[in-house]
Amino acid sequence: MTQTRHSHSDGSPKYTNRLAAETSPYLRKHAHNPVDWYPWGSDALQRASREKKPIHLSVGYSACHWCSVLHEESFEDEATAKILNDNFINIKVDREERPDIDRIYQIAQQMLTQRSGGWPLTMFLTHDDQRPFFGGTYFPKEARYGLPAFSDILQRVAAYYREHAPELRRQNEALMAAFAELTPKAAGPDTELTDAPLAACRAQLTRSFDSRNGGFGGAPKFPHAEMIEWLLRRWHSSAHDPEPDLQALYMATLTLRRMAEGGINDQLGGGFCRYSVDDHWLIPHFEKMLYDNAALLAAYAGASLAGAEPLYAEVAHQTADWVLREMQSSAGGYYSSLDADSEGHEGKFYVWDREEIRALLTAEEFPVFARRFGVDRPANFEGHWHLYAAVSPQDVARELGRTVEEVSTLLAGARAKLLQVRAMRIRPARDDKTLASWNALMIRGMAIASRALEREDLAIAATRALDFIRTTLWRDRRLLATSMEGRAHLNAYLDDYVYLADAILELQQVRFSAGELAFARELLEVALRHFADGAAGGFYFTADDHETLIHRSKVFGDDATPAGNGIAARVLLRLGHLLGEPRYLAAAEQTLRAAWTAIGQYPSGHVSLLGALEELLSPPQIVVLRGEERTIEGWRRALARSYAPHRLVLAISADAPGLPPALADKTPRAGPVAYVCRGSTCSAPIESLEALLEELHEPEPQPAALGARNAGGARNARSGDS
Repeated sequence: MTQTRHSHSDGSPKYTNRLAAETSPYLRKHAHNPVDWYPWGSDALQRASREKKPIHLSVGYSACHWCSVLHEESFEDEATAKILNDNFINIKVDREERPDIDRIYQIAQQMLTQRSGGWPLTMFLTHDDQRPFFGGTYFPKEARYGLPAFSDILQRVAAYYREHAPELRRQNEALMAAFAELTPKAAGPDTELTDAPLAACRAQLTRSFDSRNGGFGGAPKFPHAEMIEWLLRRWHSSAHDPEPDLQALYMATLTLRRMAEGGINDQLGGGFCRYSVDDHWLIPHFEKMLYDNAALLAAYAGASLAGAEPLYAEVAHQTADWVLREMQSSAGGYYSSLDADSEGHEGKFYVWDREEIRALLTAEEFPVFARRFGVDRPANFEGHWHLYAAVSPQDVARELGRTVEEVSTLLAGARAKLLQVRAMRIRPARDDKTLASWNALMIRGMAIASRALEREDLAIAATRALDFIRTTLWRDRRLLATSMEGRAHLNAYLDDYVYLADAILELQQVRFSAGELAFARELLEVALRHFADGAAGGFYFTADDHETLIHRSKVFGDDATPAGNGIAARVLLRLGHLLGEPRYLAAAEQTLRAAWTAIGQYPSGHVSLLGALEELLSPPQIVVLRGEERTIEGWRRALARSYAPHRLVLAISADAPGLPPALADKTPRAGPVAYVCRGSTCSAPIESLEALLEELHEPEPQPAALGARNAGGARNARSGDS
């Protein structure tokens, strides 16, 4: 946590505001600012209304670099604080705890300024109804970067608010009218839902694909794991066609390879940073977010099954190990993020001096390590070296006259030495709060990786996290959004409910629990009761008994995390088929109808909904295994070795209690038996593994070599890059 520079002679803080009592590490970081901060709530809003002062709303999060810069420059500055305190009611929000507030005012900022949003978000709201009238993101203390000084902005905003109230009210009315138009008109019951958006998305991704470096679009370059998973599914769906979509496979696997090689992937400790500042994935923005690593863990684990290339499994193992080592609490929940900065400098924890590396390694290790990780090239980050896979181990071996096995052994020893030394550095701060939605994403990632990598420890870790949520965040049959140091609070959002139901369903494919499946159903029932739009279809982001804000969002587009409506539609379809529940199937279709216009306008921005559309048009294959636990576990493992993204496999022991009727009627027999269902149609009972594999058309195609050949140089690391 950042230390305040305002202290008494005994070391106690000179200032303490209301943020000291909050659960968010980001809010607590500001608890000893000279700014008279409030958390969002009735105390602040009532004071603003009473004193007729505009609200200064500042939104950020713990791992945000520019949030830290704004904090140090302006919120720790007594002169700036005086302007803020004299003219505004100051509210600080952690966007991770209050995504509802952040989402509304990010949209407002974009409407008002016609510029993209981001963090820190700086917004100014009317005193009585919290409507925004001016905003921006980061403002420097002194005028620079083409931006005015923050103090000048504050004084001008305060004066304008006093002198131009009527104009602001008219602007606000126009803004609220624009909010009302945000949700597109739903498709009617006579509109046919077709696969046209799937082809349109595929074409959009082709146009934005970087064929040299992988990824979509230019710098800053984000991982977009949902797009990668979708492309792998797209290839798999076409794998038996006369012309399988090998280009989809190539786009997915080249992107995974280039990210794995790049500096966005922590080459020593595992885990991915949030994005790359360049086109080549070399230099990241160094914060590490739980949600990114959850999605990438699932993507790499899936890719490891889609082909024989070992890199993807290696990266999945390393990412999972990092999560277990650094991001899971003793209570079971997963922490939220690691900061980009340490000791006041971005990336300082991760970068190296060449001579420091030379001194730590042997004469044999250094040339191998330096060649592999780019240390023999010019410094690439502010006079230091940030490691990336510059040359493949095969090329290093050839160049240095060694075997690949020798190179691998030397690299492993060198990496271990550097990781041990790095661990003694001052670490980036960790945001230790537990968020229900992000934990759900990691539970899903761990479950998928457990199946793909055959690692029971990952399923155990996922179960611990699920148990933590059930004991800490599930109160009175409703979820809470966040927990820190034993204190759970804040109403959960749509994403919390549907991500968790989806994660539980993935976990059932590793080891079955009727109690967990019933919990997933409870979560969906809350979503249907409190979040669903019964008139137009789809789901609101907040519940019907949530705090009233200026707008109730209904989100269809994906952003850093998948749209709750997309995950809701998919898990409703899957559980609807699994449990024989027509209400779930109808709600899923209504969600897709509600989003149909938005999907058609920008398909690649709605990938999670496209995943649901695929399974609406072609229901997933459901395999239920019944019998003695040891035997059906062997069958489950055999099926788990194939990449089958549109298949659910549940291994349910013969004596499992408390099964819902649709599973109980898949009765056990004297020996192991499998039931294969698609939609409402099921096969006759299948009593041998060989017959089951034949029914499922196993073995699945294994085209890794095809993907690699199509990728051209993608097998080799960046040997051609400068």
